[in-house]
Amino acid sequence: MMDLAKLGRFVKVAELGSLTKAAMMLDTTQSSLSLQISALERDFGGRLFHRTGRGVALTELGERILQRARGLLTDAEQLANEIRSSAGKPYGKVAIGILPSTAHLLVTQLYRQARERYPHVLLHIFEGSSGQLDEWVSKGLLDMAILYRYGKSSARAEQSLAVVESCLVGRSGDAITRSSTVKFVRLDRLLLCLPGAPNGLRVALDQIARSRRIALSVAMEADSIPIQKQFALDGHGYAILAMHAVSREVERGSLRASRIVSPGLDRTITLATTTERPLTLAAREAAKLLRVIVDEQASKGGWQHRRS
Repeated sequence: MMDLAKLGRFVKVAELGSLTKAAMMLDTTQSSLSLQISALERDFGGRLFHRTGRGVALTELGERILQRARGLLTDAEQLANEIRSSAGKPYGKVAIGILPSTAHLLVTQLYRQARERYPHVLLHIFEGSSGQLDEWVSKGLLDMAILYRYGKSSARAEQSLAVVESCLVGRSGDAITRSSTVKFVRLDRLLLCLPGAPNGLRVALDQIARSRRIALSVAMEADSIPIQKQFALDGHGYAILAMHAVSREVERGSLRASRIVSPGLDRTITLATTTERPLTLAAREAAKLLRVIVDEQASKGGWQHRRS
């Protein structure tokens, strides 16, 4: 009999091209995963991966097996969920990607509401950057993800939920962030801690700066929001973040945040769903809950309601 669990692990490694990344996604150790792949190779009578400097790549045998393996796993998962959900009750695991800056606003509420309404649904939350989550959704590693977009999204399996404004963030007592707004031109030559390209915010900033002939002085690149905040807290310079990412520090008075205007840097919060397979009933219900939670957050004034 085919071991579907081993087959699923093989597919994860093939999609990510890395035993290390796959082990993280599967919540196991790299050594354990390597042993399972070796066992699968013995079952198939040949090597499935070549080792490379950056990870692993499929062999000819691995390439032949991959698509069939995906089909088997999809069919098995759909069959199991259809049987379990035949009574109209969501059942099974839902993989959801969340941005670090929105996790504290969404995850607790999502868990509480899902637990109350759908006790047989297990939420598996993955945290990452928009780029990482986008990739995982497109590959079918996630059922859905909350993403930031700058401008309109062309993806058909994506829904705009809310709009978030970007702020210039400085430490307490900073003169530039004293007022509620700051014009984009004021960013000229300020020392900034920004995420590295191709991050959406960084790309949008660079484009506007070039069009306005403004020099952005990037003192440090950091994809970590805590590092960006600490850069501002230590007085080294400024970060550019959404207000909800620094709301606690602003309330405590350790940071100041001034909304960037003329032009503004609006981020659209979207819900992207995978097109690699049909969403299960559990995933569809989780998506509904996320839409409601984001709408509630917008009603509280932290975000703006999505634009028509």
